Amino acid sequence: MGLSIPAIISTSRKPPVKALFLDCDDCLYQDDWFVAGKLTEAIESFCTNELNLPSGKAYKLYKEHGTALLGLLNEGLLSNSPSAVDRYLKIVHDIKVKDHLRPDPRLRELLLRIDPSIKTFIFTASVKHHAVECLRALGIDDLFENRIIDTKVCKLATKHSASSFRAAMDFANLPASDAGACVFFDDSVKNIATASNVGWRPVLVGLVGRDSGAPVICDEAEKSIQSIHSLFDAIPELERRVVN
Repeated sequence: MGLSIPAIISTSRKPPVKALFLDCDDCLYQDDWFVAGKLTEAIESFCTNELNLPSGKAYKLYKEHGTALLGLLNEGLLSNSPSAVDRYLKIVHDIKVKDHLRPDPRLRELLLRIDPSIKTFIFTASVKHHAVECLRALGIDDLFENRIIDTKVCKLATKHSASSFRAAMDFANLPASDAGACVFFDDSVKNIATASNVGWRPVLVGLVGRDSGAPVICDEAEKSIQSIHSLFDAIPELERRVVN
């Protein structure tokens, strides 16, 4: 009598998706980094004109601390008070995005096709009012009422930090054990790497680097796509099932 070979049970099956987290800038829209450039200019202007810092200091702070704001606070260059932080965030995000972005009916249609059982959020490193302006310009702001996780929700932590992902899960009322049920779309390789490290399912949006123009390789990403319009190609289970 031959030997009985036990069935091999796969342990790689992913849990059902419970939450979808979408980055805003350079992810929900792609404009060759025009708005991102305006934000960079505004931050540089604040540092030189408001704080009398030398040219280039803002970028140096960003490279060393993850964001220029964290650098300003960590190095004692800006008062760590709610009013000072709010003023900074208001000034550097004072960009008329409606003059640069246009409604995206295709994106709206895709978002409406997401399985309604999946909670969907905007998870941005910027501030809420900037995200709202972007969403309004894209024609999708009504789909994310009370579903924006911004830098203030994350206590100013960058998305390079695991603490920001914990804050996002807290906002979504998800326990840490549901990390594997969280899908995340973002254009930053560093953010994707952190998402992977905390157990989320990350998808890289954008295949070319901003500074180099070279192809972007991200081993930590579950999938990499050119634009957010391919979200169902990346994670098919996000799409609502139509019952005939």
